[in-house]
Amino acid sequence: MTPTYGPGDRVVYERVDGSEVRRGDVVVFSAPDRYGFEGLVMERVIGVGGDHVVCCTGEGAGTRVSVNGKPLQEPYVKSAEASRGFGMSSYDVRVPEGRLFMLGDHRANARDSRAFLDDRGGTLPESVIRGRVIEDYTVPAVLGTAMMLGVVLVLVGVGLGIAAVVVRRKARALVPPPPPWAVQV
Repeated sequence: MTPTYGPGDRVVYERVDGSEVRRGDVVVFSAPDRYGFEGLVMERVIGVGGDHVVCCTGEGAGTRVSVNGKPLQEPYVKSAEASRGFGMSSYDVRVPEGRLFMLGDHRANARDSRAFLDDRGGTLPESVIRGRVIEDYTVPAVLGTAMMLGVVLVLVGVGLGIAAVVVRRKARALVPPPPPWAVQV
């Protein structure tokens, strides 16, 4: 996914259902049958159910990917070659309902939907989606800070409660008992 995300980068993702993702979203998913391992894979959603994804076919098509006849603006693609990688040069896919067409941002080095065109046009079922990568870390950072502050406040409250009990016990111990001859009314 370079240049968007490099090796070793940490990403935050929100759990979403596959039907909630949209074109352009970067998602994480698990497809052990396709990739041969149980880990998560990160790619960009190019086409959703019903879309017509085409690259590098026809007059003057060049290396641009188009969805439903409109060329995609892809500033996130590593090089100008939108189609190159694993020997693929052109494709024309109609994305079935309930499935997604995915591409990596580093097209020359991405084993994405183009590498599996013989299997339902390289599309993946929406059910494999684990989450959508969050670009804005503000909300998770605020929630994390609030949780840490909450833990600190709870610990301070417990400490003050224990201190109050100890002080009360000492205060009672310092007051001498009344003399036995004292009359109480």
